[in-house]
Amino acid sequence: MAGQGPAPPMSVEQIVFQAENFEYNPLVPFRHWSRSAGTLLKEADIYESEGNDQQAYLLLFRHARLVLDNLPTHPEARSGENESALQQLRKDVLRNFTRLETLKPRINRRYSQYQWILKERSQAKAANNRAALLSPRGSENSPDKRGHSRLPSDPALSNELLETLTAGENRDLAVQLAHKEIRRRATARKATRQAGISEEEEHERRTAGLWGDWEEALSKNDQNIDRDLLSRQMHNIRLQMNGTKDDIPRHASSRVSPESNEAHYQYPSVPQRIAHDQSAPALRMNSDTSREVAAPMLQPPLRPPKDLDLGTDSQALPPRPSKENISRTQSPDQSSTPSLAQQSSKPTTFTFKPSAYLENGTPLRTIFLPPDLRHRFLSIALPNTKANLETCGILCGTLISNALFISKLVIPEQESTSDTCETVNESDLFDYVDGEDLMVLGWIHTHPTQTCFMSSRDLHTHCGYQVMMPESIAIVCAPSKGDWGVFRLTDPPGMKSVLNCTQTGLFHPHAESNIYTDALRPGHVYEARGLEFDVVDLRPAS
Repeated sequence: MAGQGPAPPMSVEQIVFQAENFEYNPLVPFRHWSRSAGTLLKEADIYESEGNDQQAYLLLFRHARLVLDNLPTHPEARSGENESALQQLRKDVLRNFTRLETLKPRINRRYSQYQWILKERSQAKAANNRAALLSPRGSENSPDKRGHSRLPSDPALSNELLETLTAGENRDLAVQLAHKEIRRRATARKATRQAGISEEEEHERRTAGLWGDWEEALSKNDQNIDRDLLSRQMHNIRLQMNGTKDDIPRHASSRVSPESNEAHYQYPSVPQRIAHDQSAPALRMNSDTSREVAAPMLQPPLRPPKDLDLGTDSQALPPRPSKENISRTQSPDQSSTPSLAQQSSKPTTFTFKPSAYLENGTPLRTIFLPPDLRHRFLSIALPNTKANLETCGILCGTLISNALFISKLVIPEQESTSDTCETVNESDLFDYVDGEDLMVLGWIHTHPTQTCFMSSRDLHTHCGYQVMMPESIAIVCAPSKGDWGVFRLTDPPGMKSVLNCTQTGLFHPHAESNIYTDALRPGHVYEARGLEFDVVDLRPAS
């Protein structure tokens, strides 16, 4: 069942305003922000491939703002390892300037056409009102009734080409879509590697934006990138936007932290990965990610004649168009949404609506969770559970049509006690995650003898995940009680309370009582029966 139509298009200036409106907190460890930046790029790649220029631009600009303006001032930025990571992130920004300039005119063109349609509709409505006043049968003679003055439908305002779907009512469709798209991406990765392209080179091509020009993009300033040059380019982009004369005001909250108060929690600590994944934004992202669709024709097409005259000049019928090109000119009796078999890497014809909201009003994209995943995890954890040892796993997946699908359960190398579980060799974990082009969507762990709840250690651990991506979840399994739950931190007050907490004890209280909440009943997590997933165990053989 379709929901309301997608939101109206935005101008580049409006998108930049939203892109700069995120909360940067220097108390968050540098490694989390580094992975957050990488995740922004992954999401931008996917949104752009699905035709959503608007959201891709927002994420790319937010990435540039984070890397150029915020991270250089982080208390941990000057350490050797972090300094190298920041240098790589700056290279990503430089490569993405071309993408921003490519997206900008498309966004402005669509916004201008939308404004034109609004103007025409307003004028037509005024004319109809005048006609209704002058004629008792004015409504029957209105332009819309006569038909010849009807305005073309705008894809941004109707459901004809892009449906917004609710997750709860379309789980079967979501499963079909996920299976097809995940297989397509896996096939593309396999073909790329069979062609002799290394994983590192593949990542560089992808972040360069345009595969055809990747070599040229990478050859520019591969060494000693001038940060002042990057900042000037960012400044110029702001100034060029819609004739803007001054910098767009910044709305990020950048509290100066006296020192980095990173708590040394490692219960599965969010891996230390220099330059990579996920929305991992500690950034609040506008989840209004309605897919962008090509602008409509300004005049409706002429009705074709009933009798086709093939004549003698016609040697043969024209070739049948490929399935990828079956599109916007379908007759009304045809399905307006191509079958899943007809879809390829081209944008899909629908997008999933946000299914819940943070306490501050920020939309949360739907996470689809395989119902069998926790049972499989518990069977893997059984030997540890019998020994009263905790077990943890990482929930990985991907973004498809504005929804997040968990498709991998990764068991990292770990060290456990009855109350803790610490990941080790985290670089191996994230080498795998990056190599498979996955996003980290949360984590799962056991409480062998305790009840199902989020301990103070769990709260600090999960804060790192949710900083990277607001939708991130924590699944807690209490096998001895036959209970389990899916949780997230509240925001506010949970996120800020945990971020500002400097206590280091295994169990310690927090002032707020509503520091976390259920993400499944109700929330943004939906179990999707039939959703396939793989288990990858990175622990060394015993």
